[in-house]
Amino acid sequence: MADVLSILRQYNINKKDIIEKDDQVIFGEFAWPKTARTNYLVWGTGKDGIAKEYYTLDCILFLLKNVHLAHPLYVREAAAANVPFLRRPDRKDLLQYLNGETATSANIDKSAPLEISLQRPTQVKRSADDFGGESEKKKPKLEEERVQQAKKNWMNKIDAPRESSILPTQLKNSALHEAIPLEKINAIKAKRLALKRTKIKGDDDIQPGALEQRSFVDAEVDVTRDIVSRERLWRTRTTILQSQGKTFAKNIFSLLQSIKVREDGTSRGPVHPVPHTPSVPQRPVQQVGYNRYDQERFRSKEETEGFQIDTTRTFDGMTLKSVTAGVSAKKQPAPQQQPPPSQPQQPRPISQARPPPNQKKGSKTPIIVIPAATTSVITMFNSKDILQDLKFVTTEEKKAKGAKRDNEVLIQRRKPNGTTVPYRIIDNPLKLQAEDWDRVVAVFVQGPAWQFKGWPWGGNPTEIFSRIKGFHLKWAELPLDNNVKKWSVNVIELDRNKRHLDRARLQVVWEVLDKYMAKNKPHLRT
Repeated sequence: MADVLSILRQYNINKKDIIEKDDQVIFGEFAWPKTARTNYLVWGTGKDGIAKEYYTLDCILFLLKNVHLAHPLYVREAAAANVPFLRRPDRKDLLQYLNGETATSANIDKSAPLEISLQRPTQVKRSADDFGGESEKKKPKLEEERVQQAKKNWMNKIDAPRESSILPTQLKNSALHEAIPLEKINAIKAKRLALKRTKIKGDDDIQPGALEQRSFVDAEVDVTRDIVSRERLWRTRTTILQSQGKTFAKNIFSLLQSIKVREDGTSRGPVHPVPHTPSVPQRPVQQVGYNRYDQERFRSKEETEGFQIDTTRTFDGMTLKSVTAGVSAKKQPAPQQQPPPSQPQQPRPISQARPPPNQKKGSKTPIIVIPAATTSVITMFNSKDILQDLKFVTTEEKKAKGAKRDNEVLIQRRKPNGTTVPYRIIDNPLKLQAEDWDRVVAVFVQGPAWQFKGWPWGGNPTEIFSRIKGFHLKWAELPLDNNVKKWSVNVIELDRNKRHLDRARLQVVWEVLDKYMAKNKPHLRT
């Protein structure tokens, strides 16, 4: 099958003329519509689940016509001509292939379906315009005189009158009329015709030209009828089952019976036999010979002739010193001292219980997430001052004092009753494990929704704030973010000119969070 891209490459290399007529592109005896797809992949398609797309024939032809233009100008011209344009990453590779610089291209999809070409005759019919507007009908092709004469004779035979209708005038001019009278000639012809009616016509009696008058279909019907008359039925459905070497009832029924038994056993499941203790006849006791592994028969030290030999030990992996030291060198483990029964061992308090070093215990420390952006009011630099000390310090002030940014901060929240509760402050929640998200109790939002990218619950802020308490810390003179207006968060405003109110307003965070944790997170430390 002809490939439109390879034929276009051959015509472009050999500088042959490519004819564009109506909606077709003609390459000699082949033609394709302009919208025919080639097997050259469009850049960026066919990968990562993207469907494959291919450049069309008019797209590549338009590129060859405007190859001298820069790519931006070419794209503009293609858009003006309403023709699909070639993408920049494919331009160099495709031109090298079409100009013959490379034999093939990695972007050519050999498995792509090829467009079927429109077959054209080798000699293009000339239209009336090629003759100056004069439409002339094609003249019939002259046949040879011999063929025409044969046709004429055959037509004369068909149209010839019967023998009985020979004109007397024709016989008058013949020599037979001179020898025999005309009445006698007619009597002979009538007798001959009567004789022919009573005879079976043979092949010799067929007049010349009569076979030609019979149609081809009649001849085929006669031949087919003759063949069918000699056919004999060889095998039927009954004769197929009548085997000469095997008996149907003996061989086939046995196979069917075995298949039926197998299917019945599979449907019923395995049959567990009822255990029973059959009477086994007692065998005579045989004399046991020497067995190098039968050392357990030595039950007492008397069999070792007084020597302290441990017959159950092995010297594999032992040093020479330990072997020569004997049994007395073995260290006896010290007996464990059991507490007296009068003083039962008291269980340790839950607060003092500690898991083994290699055993991971589920943490109950609450987690608070803050924004990772440095433009946020609360950052990893000043989170401890704001949440633990209830004192606002800007990020710039902390950096000027040489403070370093930590990946996470552990604060101690002091409660009114004098107890302290630890809280873990982080700004990268993507590092949390699946079981850690249950300990996230609060989040400080900045405004943009991309802050929740990669979060559970689809990153939907509405779903997140129904499970985690939200706070927004801002300056009082700045307008409230549009997203924050839609979200269910607690807004904490700080005044630059009234810094003595910072502690009271930051205390609101803990008041709201204590109520939320007591209702929704009672299993965590509160």
